[in-house]
Amino acid sequence: MPIPTIDHQTKTYNLQHAYWMCRASELAYKDEATIEAQAGEWGFDRVHHHHTAFTPPFPLQDTQAYTMASDNMIVIAFRGTEPLNIKDWLADINTPPWPGPGKKGFVHYGFGAALDSVFPQVKEVLEASRTNGQTVWITGHSLGGALAMLAGARLHFEEPNLLADGVITFGQPRVCDRVLAAACDKAFAKRTHRFVNNNDIVPHLPPEPVYTHTQLLRYIDSAGKLRESMPLLGELTDRARGLTADLFAPGSDGIRDHFIFNYIDVMEKNLARS
Repeated sequence: MPIPTIDHQTKTYNLQHAYWMCRASELAYKDEATIEAQAGEWGFDRVHHHHTAFTPPFPLQDTQAYTMASDNMIVIAFRGTEPLNIKDWLADINTPPWPGPGKKGFVHYGFGAALDSVFPQVKEVLEASRTNGQTVWITGHSLGGALAMLAGARLHFEEPNLLADGVITFGQPRVCDRVLAAACDKAFAKRTHRFVNNNDIVPHLPPEPVYTHTQLLRYIDSAGKLRESMPLLGELTDRARGLTADLFAPGSDGIRDHFIFNYIDVMEKNLARS
């Protein structure tokens, strides 16, 4: 059975809407013409692109995102980066911290610099587009997930003090310290949804205890089943099971599970089961 198209009337989290946010995250990797054409097919008649080059001390060259809007919904999607490009600089914790939104804790310098380079554009377009009290959803995969989480925090803890209806991320790395994570957990209760596909390596970077995640995890196990909650011991056991699934290349699991097309595939399969 085909998956119904995105429902612009959605106001709270559900699996079908999370699937469409995953598709929107994938779309962020495409060129502008493709983004505009697909957004139009999904019922969004306004599309804005955000692109800013910057030169922090990391091999990342720019930040890219897009905003698509209809009369009932606005989606902001940030582009990610390939896991082989992201893992080295994510592991670097010896960089100066970037102040957290609203002076709440701190974030990884690379994320702070990346978002700061494009945030004024995102904020301006959002304020201009939100003329009908539309719901606001922020999403992204990999680095894009980190920027989505941080953008949601900035929009809420700074001007315009807007609480997004949902921040849904896929394969998101750790973004911030425990102070900001706790503030987000309180402010965004049941509004942040962080999907992790089994042994995806990126959500385990940068290393603890300096950086951490917000609480609400939606874990996809080694069999591809979405778990709305997963005890730590059960997650560790299942991750070990995933590592041994490919006897010829067990180390590749952490990279393979990170690719956006694998997230889309398991989301589709879970929708078929529901």
